Amino acid sequence: MQVMYQVDVGKMDVDEALQNIQEQFKLTGPDLDFTSQLVYGTLDKLAELDQIISEHSREWLVERMAAVDRNILRLALFEMLYIQEIPTNVSINEALEMAKRFGGADSAKFINGILGAVARQTKV
Repeated sequence: MQVMYQVDVGKMDVDEALQNIQEQFKLTGPDLDFTSQLVYGTLDKLAELDQIISEHSREWLVERMAAVDRNILRLALFEMLYIQEIPTNVSINEALEMAKRFGGADSAKFINGILGAVARQTKV
């Protein structure tokens, strides 16, 4: 989520943002590979993910959402739709934990509503 935030808000180059996180958290091997898969996959599908978020966010434009919420939603949706090895409920629970830690007072409720609606609609 921090890489996505740096790319989205800070307009940082994705490779530079990944390197920062890699150094900060000492990511190697499978952890670094998974992080890279999430980041590059999410960015590759960004327009599609934002469209799905828009369809479920009732009068909230994606670009007007809190940056933390927007990026948590993007990552969770990418996991739910494109990484079959991760159960949907795990993706949702991880997103809610990030929202509670990094988001605002209503972030978890907002994110849960959107992810839950997508899960019900797509049966992922």
